[in-house]
Amino acid sequence: MIGASFLSGDKTRSPPVKVLSSQLREGKECQTPHGKSEYVIRRLGSSTATSLPVSVVWMQGTVVEVKSDLNTVLILDETGNFLVSGVNNVPKGKPCLNPGKYVMVMGVIQSHSPEPVLRAVKMADLSENATIHRRNWIFEVEDLQQTLP
Repeated sequence: MIGASFLSGDKTRSPPVKVLSSQLREGKECQTPHGKSEYVIRRLGSSTATSLPVSVVWMQGTVVEVKSDLNTVLILDETGNFLVSGVNNVPKGKPCLNPGKYVMVMGVIQSHSPEPVLRAVKMADLSENATIHRRNWIFEVEDLQQTLP
């Protein structure tokens, strides 16, 4: 697993958590004891109703729109849209920037409402096995969220 210091240079951030755009949209922003923003989301799954704090997330979806001049891409997952900024600065990010591609994005949450906005740290093209990735994604998200403390 990639350490938090790798993602942000900030050792107080937790590792990336797999989430859906609807979870971020419905989440609440709060401050950590260190004064950093983090978001509290409701975990997926029926076994627990506890919340989960997140600041660095892993999301997957289909590229809908690319705005290279604005350094952003709009992505659609099973639950809605989310915007990713800083895509021109991500190593190997450019091959992912075509409408219709199924991609993975790891990033730091910048905003959650009215639609989630991430600052990209890593992107990968998952289009080669998009059907499998898309079908399994919600199960991966739920499984991880149920196993995290």
